[in-house]
Amino acid sequence: MKVANPIYDISAELEQEFGPKGSASRKVAEDKAWEEYNAQILLDARKNAGLTQQELAERIGADKSYVSRLERGLTIPSVSTLYRIAAAMGLAVELRPIA
Repeated sequence: MKVANPIYDISAELEQEFGPKGSASRKVAEDKAWEEYNAQILLDARKNAGLTQQELAERIGADKSYVSRLERGLTIPSVSTLYRIAAAMGLAVELRPIA
C-alpha cells in the first residue's frame, strides 16, 4: 500500500528556519535569495548568448573574476553595469509595471 506524502505549511517552515516575516533575519534570507536568483539569471543569459566569462568580461571592460563573482551572487552590479552586461549579451533591461 502506497502512503501519500503529508502536506505541510511552507510558511511555517520558512518562519522556523529564517524567522517571522518582517524580522531582520528573514530580510537577510530574502535578500540572499534574490541575489542568488539574479546571479542565476545572469549565468543563464551569458550561456544562452554563447559567451564565456572571459568574453563577457572583455565586452564590459571588467576582469573574468568579476563576472565569476556576479554569477555566484558574491557581487551585485551597479545599475549602469547591469545595463552594460545586458547590452554585451544582446539583451535589454525593461522596467514595466507588475500586472
